[in-house]
Amino acid sequence: MKKRLLYVLMVAFVLPITALAQNLVKGKVLTTKGEGIIAASVKEKGTGKGAVTDQNGDFQISVSNQAILVISAIGYETKEVTAAMASSITLSEGSQNLGDFVVVGTRGKGRSSMLTPVPVDVIKINQVNMPTAKMDLTSILNAASPSFNFNKQSGSDGADQIDLATLRGLGPDQTLVLVNGKRRHQTAFVAVFGTRGRGNSGTDLNAIPESSIDRVEILRDGASAQYGSDAIAGVINLILKKDVGVLSVNTGYSGYYDPRNNTYYAKELGQYRHGGAIDGNAFSLGTNYGLALGKNNGFINFSGNFFANGKTFRQNLNTDLSTKDGLPINTVRRSTGDGSVTSGGLMYNMELPIAHTKTTIYSFGGGNIKASDAYAYTRNLSDRPERFPDGVAGNPILQTTIDGETYFDPIIQTKIQDLSFAAGVKGIWGNDWNWDLSNTLGRNNFHFYGDQTFNASLGAGKTHFDDGGFSFLQNTVNFNLSKAIPDVASGLNLAFGLEHRYENYQIYAGEKDSYANYNPDKATGAQGFPGYQPGDEVNASRSNVAAYVDAELDATDKWLIGVAVRAENYNDFGFTSNYKFATRYKLTNNFNIRGSLSTGFRAPSLQQINFSNTFTNVQGGNVFEVKIAPNYSPITKAAGIPDLKQEKSMNASLGFSWKPIPEINVTLDGYRINIKDRVVLSGQFDESIPALKPILNQLNVSQAQFFANAVNTTNYGLDLVVDYNKRFDNKSIRVLFTGNLNHLNIDKINIPNALSGSYENQQAFFSDREQAYIKASAPPVKLGLNLDYGFGNWMVGTRFLYYGKISILGYGYENTYPPLVALDNDPATTVLEQFNYSGKMVTDLYGSYKVSKRMTVFFGVDNVFNIHPDYGYVQGAKLSAYDGETGGAWDAVQMGFNGRRLFTKLAFNF
Repeated sequence: MKKRLLYVLMVAFVLPITALAQNLVKGKVLTTKGEGIIAASVKEKGTGKGAVTDQNGDFQISVSNQAILVISAIGYETKEVTAAMASSITLSEGSQNLGDFVVVGTRGKGRSSMLTPVPVDVIKINQVNMPTAKMDLTSILNAASPSFNFNKQSGSDGADQIDLATLRGLGPDQTLVLVNGKRRHQTAFVAVFGTRGRGNSGTDLNAIPESSIDRVEILRDGASAQYGSDAIAGVINLILKKDVGVLSVNTGYSGYYDPRNNTYYAKELGQYRHGGAIDGNAFSLGTNYGLALGKNNGFINFSGNFFANGKTFRQNLNTDLSTKDGLPINTVRRSTGDGSVTSGGLMYNMELPIAHTKTTIYSFGGGNIKASDAYAYTRNLSDRPERFPDGVAGNPILQTTIDGETYFDPIIQTKIQDLSFAAGVKGIWGNDWNWDLSNTLGRNNFHFYGDQTFNASLGAGKTHFDDGGFSFLQNTVNFNLSKAIPDVASGLNLAFGLEHRYENYQIYAGEKDSYANYNPDKATGAQGFPGYQPGDEVNASRSNVAAYVDAELDATDKWLIGVAVRAENYNDFGFTSNYKFATRYKLTNNFNIRGSLSTGFRAPSLQQINFSNTFTNVQGGNVFEVKIAPNYSPITKAAGIPDLKQEKSMNASLGFSWKPIPEINVTLDGYRINIKDRVVLSGQFDESIPALKPILNQLNVSQAQFFANAVNTTNYGLDLVVDYNKRFDNKSIRVLFTGNLNHLNIDKINIPNALSGSYENQQAFFSDREQAYIKASAPPVKLGLNLDYGFGNWMVGTRFLYYGKISILGYGYENTYPPLVALDNDPATTVLEQFNYSGKMVTDLYGSYKVSKRMTVFFGVDNVFNIHPDYGYVQGAKLSAYDGETGGAWDAVQMGFNGRRLFTKLAFNF
């Protein structure tokens, strides 16, 4: 009895002491700059007890005040502190700094870009957006990431205004874009023309103010099992700024100085429109400012931008056909060049932790308005008088007389609105489960107008038309639950999630005068861009639900294993499931091998399923109307085109990351991507298919084309990045080399049975020309080298970009497959119309001077040697020139055709 009583008393005495000894210790792990370190490890020395810091660097752990905590983070020196001194812990950068932390590709703790199991580029916008003449995000990323590719399009019925980029030579809609880790909506636009992304939609990165972005993470690996549809080529994650108390203002000017091809320098020809000696003049203004919210590190950050870019006018000014590159006067498109654009946008980013809780409210979003104006193909009133109304002659708005012939250049105008809004709540629940519930809404509206043009059947009195347009809306609800379990092996992170997405796509008709025919003897609709018709109108919606599981296990301190599985169901085409396996192993402290294997998918977009339009095409000097029919229309079924289905992919990658010395990071990654049933825009079918003839006649068009799962492809390549950074005294050196080798094979053309009977039908379905364009989505070689040297308040640098050879086919003046043209001196002999653009290197020079701690000036020249792609024509068939996609002397390839670009920029911080 006494022993029992003694036991009870001892327990009663010891328990309070034990309870008092175990405290909930809260702290924050910071860099020497006062920034929170994400995913730092906090462990009690001598035990397995541990915690991981959150996205703000905060942690909490139950230990005694006398416990020793071991604080470590990749890229920082390890530190030991007592729990009583752990409220604020600063870690110094380690001698083996392993690069930037990334959050894309994982739902657990962030990892160094050198230690991820798949390649991720981290591009800090404030380091790349100022020392360049490039004024938009898409162009800047094109120079900074090895397998990111973009070309400004021209004369492409809207592609001039939406800058669609690609990863690893795939389509722009095969790359998923996130903002702060949340799915971004795509544009409503579908590329009908252009050298890249034909038949694809994509995300307009330039609709997001550059001033709002802290960094861009580019995951160069398939990630459909983690993020869902579209992530076949990879994922681009834009991380918005969180700065408070600092006003930053960036402004700049650039303009093209190109005496070789600017039509201003051939005014005496009297043949072409032109601007000034320096054209394409651009002005940009970006601002950013943040405010603190509450007393718990809350913030709201605001950004705004304004951008205006004038037209460029480019032709081959050498008209001496006896010289090597002399070409005839271009009567196909007398105003070849970039369209003008004016845009403005706002963005905000907000987080508000709720006091005395583990919950944070967050939101971000914004809007962008863009107006553009571009010249369409030239119309020759003398050659085709039946297409034009009476009363045109003498009207300076509508006609220009050159060498006795009358021409006019219609203008295509667009007005684009882009809106987005995201809101969510996140926190910690129960036994350290991280939860995140969010809703993300986005809408893109694309409206066309015709200007300085006419409807021939109506007359010449009306010169401006509302052509209608289309819109796309996406709403995504996402719930994610994750937990770090440091006691399993060397650390395990589990994540589970649910997602619901709703999409809506609409086409709305233009005014009747933009598409109607009032005189059957005259051409139909507004020249340049006939309006969308009531028969084109659509209001289509769909939804899908998804569930996913994601696990990352540090099996040992050296071996990381990642597995993801995702199941998804669409209400229009059904169920799909995908998986991913990724791993990384540290062979030494500075050398890691990594690889992944995954399946992927992309649902055919609502735009591809429902797009409908009648447009004007120019081939071999002939102007005619073409109908793009939606997937479910009678004309599509008459051609034997089956219902669209999902694209399926298999991705594999293998590579390494290496840090031979503290100043150098090296990554090399090989990849192979097989895609089955890629959705593309078919070729154009005419009345030679008997089932189409009555429908084409009824629609008053000459040809029709469709979206189809037309092709299976395999592309493979290598990405190489070598980054050297060295600081000493007041000097710095940076050398950055990036390289991409890419090759695409077309494995199979999926020809419908109804079209497989003849070579002509097979070519009309997906011709050699269309195959050449899909192969030209990326140059086979793209190399970049940046050399920067800083000393005192000065910085100077140079950038070299090399683009490999591209080959593209023309339309062909003989209207045959493959496309053929006649030789100038022997019209009876025809040759393949193939345009070969040999490899070219562009050199940029730039510098900056820090005038004061609040102001820095940047200056320089992009393409200092005024390099252009080769002229796009066939040797010996110069009279057939200008038969490419732009109607000009070049296709939109490699570095583009605008030439040397001068710039100066100012950066202010207050």
